[in-house]
Amino acid sequence: MDPVFLSRLQFAAATMFHFLFVPLTLGLSVLVAYMETRYARSGDETYLRMTKFWGKLFLINFALGVVTGITLEFQFGTNWSRYSAFVGDIFGSLLAIEATVAFFLESILIGVWVFGWKKLSRKAHAAVMWLVAGAGNISALWILIANGWMQQPVGYVLRNGRAELNDFAAVALNKFALLEFFHTVPAAFILGSFFVMGISAYHLLKKQNIDFFTRSFRIALVLGFISSVWVIIEGDQHAIHVTQVQPTKLAAMEAHWETSREAPMFLLTLPDEANERNYFEFGRLPGLLSFLGYHDVNAEVRGLKDFARDERPPVLLTFIAFRTMVILGTLFPLLTLIGWFLRHRLIENRWYLMIMVAAIPLPYLAIQAGWVVAEVGRQPWIVYGLLKTAQAASPVTGGQVLSSLIAFILVYGLLGLTGFFLIAQTAIKGPKAVQPDAPEILRVSAP
Repeated sequence: MDPVFLSRLQFAAATMFHFLFVPLTLGLSVLVAYMETRYARSGDETYLRMTKFWGKLFLINFALGVVTGITLEFQFGTNWSRYSAFVGDIFGSLLAIEATVAFFLESILIGVWVFGWKKLSRKAHAAVMWLVAGAGNISALWILIANGWMQQPVGYVLRNGRAELNDFAAVALNKFALLEFFHTVPAAFILGSFFVMGISAYHLLKKQNIDFFTRSFRIALVLGFISSVWVIIEGDQHAIHVTQVQPTKLAAMEAHWETSREAPMFLLTLPDEANERNYFEFGRLPGLLSFLGYHDVNAEVRGLKDFARDERPPVLLTFIAFRTMVILGTLFPLLTLIGWFLRHRLIENRWYLMIMVAAIPLPYLAIQAGWVVAEVGRQPWIVYGLLKTAQAASPVTGGQVLSSLIAFILVYGLLGLTGFFLIAQTAIKGPKAVQPDAPEILRVSAP
């Protein structure tokens, strides 16, 4: 039992499980803040009910995100102690800022929002929700700055066998990190939007609370469309930067083996890593990979064969994840554009509502695939060009890691089932009539 492989598997499982909840927290916080702002400005009770219903789902999801994130930081000490020793001066400061500035602020503000319904004016209470959304996104920024440094290390010096911070501004303004932030957060907005649209579509199919869920759908539709278009535009810039700083990742993303000019992409292909080729190639699009990487169809793109085998990422997994992300990322603006034309007659178009219910899991899948591209595509490096993953693991046995991995799967599997059951149960039950004097979001009465 290889302790490095098991440690990687455990961290991947913990990260991907945690990331089932984080994007929805980011996306829902903005939507709930907008809904409450509409209530604060108009006094329309429907917007109050919307705030409380979607806000309850936000709170359940936020709680699950907090719990599932705790084990991630522990693993830096238990499974990746050599990594922590090497980058602690840089990575530790970024995580400390995220925790003490952003996460604690977000948690406090959520408490104010939950218990402040009778203490604050309508506008002040809505402002608190905007602060919650802002703090959540600031938290994401610092986490992505930390990850961006792993992808493109800057602002450091090597001293005494470790990386030490010597330019905080360079780290905080790292281009890779900023591109990740402006790609990941809008993707979270897509997920939040499709979550709201999917649940709204479910109730519209049953013709329940039609005005409530029609308004909810339309609000999420606007954010979903804008975000899905933005992700495509920003993703283009991200691909250019990846080409510059991680050429092996670009080659793996498209299973590109031979260095060539006018490098093509293929509609259908499948990499054969063992023989350094593709099993088949169908639908050749000349120059498209060159354009993706350099915005020049004649540019030369380095192939995987230019790099030693032990310097290449796992090609098949990176390739499949990238294709999955791109296909789904192309689907989202199409679905929201159709929704824009149908927004005034949603009830009459049951086929579209059924598609949107079925589409709820798709942004989850796209985001998970994106993280596979980012993290697996960086291998074999844990800090690109500085520290390999095999050198970063703790000196523990495979049996020790395996036992903790099994425990993690059992405990988090149960937690996940419980959490998603609560979310599904709340979503299916639908909104309740709000008591006008209710001091808390959770105090509601049956319709």
